[in-house]
Amino acid sequence: MSAPVVTRFAPSPTGFLHIGGARTALFNWLYARGRGGRFLLRIEDTDRARSTPEATAAILSGLTWLGLDWDGDAISQFERAPRHAEVALAMLARGHAYKCFSTQDEIEAFREAARAEGRSTLFQSPWRDADPATHPDAPHVIRLKAPRDGETVIDDAVQGRVVFRNDQLDDMVCLRSDGTPTYMLAVVVDDHDMGVTHVIRGDDHLNNAARQSQVYQAMGWDLPQFAHIPLIHGEDGKKLSKRHGALGVEDYQRMGYPAAAIRNYLARLGWSHGDDEFFTDAQAVDWFDLGGIGRAPARLDLKKLDHLTAQHFSVMDDAAALHELESFLAATGAPALTAAQRDGLSRAMPQLKDKAKSYGQILERAQFVLSERPIVPDEKAAKSLDSVSRRILGELTPHLQNASWDRERLEAIVGETAAQHGLGLGKLAQPLRAALAGRTVSPSVFDMMIVLGRNETLARLTDAANGG
Repeated sequence: MSAPVVTRFAPSPTGFLHIGGARTALFNWLYARGRGGRFLLRIEDTDRARSTPEATAAILSGLTWLGLDWDGDAISQFERAPRHAEVALAMLARGHAYKCFSTQDEIEAFREAARAEGRSTLFQSPWRDADPATHPDAPHVIRLKAPRDGETVIDDAVQGRVVFRNDQLDDMVCLRSDGTPTYMLAVVVDDHDMGVTHVIRGDDHLNNAARQSQVYQAMGWDLPQFAHIPLIHGEDGKKLSKRHGALGVEDYQRMGYPAAAIRNYLARLGWSHGDDEFFTDAQAVDWFDLGGIGRAPARLDLKKLDHLTAQHFSVMDDAAALHELESFLAATGAPALTAAQRDGLSRAMPQLKDKAKSYGQILERAQFVLSERPIVPDEKAAKSLDSVSRRILGELTPHLQNASWDRERLEAIVGETAAQHGLGLGKLAQPLRAALAGRTVSPSVFDMMIVLGRNETLARLTDAANGG
């Protein structure tokens, strides 16, 4: 029976959760969840100068907002340093590593001479095969004794068979002279000890796989299945950078995108399932496989994200939309909703979500339930409330007093009133919108009237008719 699938996401806590990192986490999460496996989180915090608790918190927060739950506790790579050193010493004892006493000056001198002679500048340590009896009592590193001949082959689930000539790979440092492990060693030890079966990561790590596989072989450990996914580029085809705008997951949250739409969109960046564009989490978990990942870089396309967002809003549960809207307000530093505002939003949500592309748009449309009387129209809306329009609203109000409060009857009454003045329904809709919402962007006037109810609607129309 095959071993259960174990994947991992291993970010460095030196900044925000990058949108590319989020996609890597998503791919790992989907692959594990679709096979009843485990998705683990490791914080690669060995760079003590650049790692910060704030960055770690941002990563955890971003993953939580995205809905990518991990199994067990997040693991700190730094805290496992003694175990990493233990493995380096084990390789030394097995003859797969050696002590190197070369100084930085000696290494640089070697490279300068190699450049002058047109040779490879890969450092070849004179201590590789030295008799331990000749070792000085001096600071040293522990280097992997990598094979000098032949090839190292990575059978990658995305990139295919990738071959590295061993004479192009140096004897990498595993343990520094101060006894601390290098990243290249720590990654392998952690992946092995965590039982990781599939290493799914960006293809900028492909060269690392060659050297890391040599550590697996030196320790007699089974290699995981590598899958190196292409990076995300901007719409201009260049590698994502600050010039492309939003880079962090929290940026997209603050821009008002729902997490479900981001998950759907990121899944489609570099992976495909036929021609399917819009799909649910359950479908993504069921469909996702490594064979669907392409080798070409994916391009960020915010228009496509907007389109997907509208589709996700259309099927989203109203209560879930309201809950995530409150998270959006908190993320942007906006005041929390009052109980009355929450109640109004809850009643209006079916109309507010229609064709929306962000929570910001929903809030813009929701001003009619978030505002209290007297409604003060903005400059654009006020233009539709001239004296003629106010008089018509005053005439309309008595007809609504005892009408049945349903859309069909409301449309009929407003239509009849407009016709009496030789107006089309649309001509009366704008002053109605200004009276009820105070702005030109809102749900339909009839949706607003139903959500607001008879008393509040009549009160707002009376205010507008009286010029207040």
